[in-house]
Amino acid sequence: MKKTWVKILLGLVVLIIIAGILAVVFIGTIVKSGVEKVGPMVAKVPVTLESAAISIFGGSGSLKGFVIGNPEGFKTAQAIKVDKVSVSIAPGSVLKEKKHIRSIVVEAPDITYETDLRGSNLGKILDNVSGSASQDEKAPTKDEQTTKTKLQVDEFVITGAKVTVSSAMVGSATIPLPEIRLNNLGQGPEGITPAELSKKVLTLVLNETTKAVAGNLNKLTDPAKALGTGATDQLKKGASGLGDLLKKKEK
Repeated sequence: MKKTWVKILLGLVVLIIIAGILAVVFIGTIVKSGVEKVGPMVAKVPVTLESAAISIFGGSGSLKGFVIGNPEGFKTAQAIKVDKVSVSIAPGSVLKEKKHIRSIVVEAPDITYETDLRGSNLGKILDNVSGSASQDEKAPTKDEQTTKTKLQVDEFVITGAKVTVSSAMVGSATIPLPEIRLNNLGQGPEGITPAELSKKVLTLVLNETTKAVAGNLNKLTDPAKALGTGATDQLKKGASGLGDLLKKKEK
């Protein structure tokens, strides 16, 4: 009888271990499919993720090969490409209504800032995200429900970013960006939605990008030769105008 109970207990332990392994293995697939479903709904552009590895027990994980595409009509390959995003989650919140994310660290993203007389690719994506965020107040449809997930994000960091400017007016250059940091988001009971979080992050990215472009015009590829000395003044004016627009969106 004792041997029988030992076998049963060993069997249960093995089943628990197998279930745990399967949960860890397949949660990456769930995250990947979720990102690729919710991302385009929020940003209105293609969003892809190469892979995700998340430990539901330890609450840590990483996303690899995260790419945000460009709006229709822009020529560069993508708007943002990130090789790695590190994530820390409070394990106990996974099954709760509000998910508690301790930290999100975006490492060395490549950002493309493509601009012409129509505007910029990042500006268009921000408009799309802002529209999605404004829809949060309305009753969601079944397909939109995922974008209304409540989040609490203690820390969101973008480090080692660089922006490649692609401008028909003044040429091109690659410029480093300072560290971007957001803290204590969604602390209240209502939390913050993915659309609202995306809007805050993208607004900061755009703000830092336009400031970096305006301050580094001398690094652009021979702008005066390309379109005359007035081209740099146009881009400065455009960057200033976009900064004013961002301030209005934040209010």
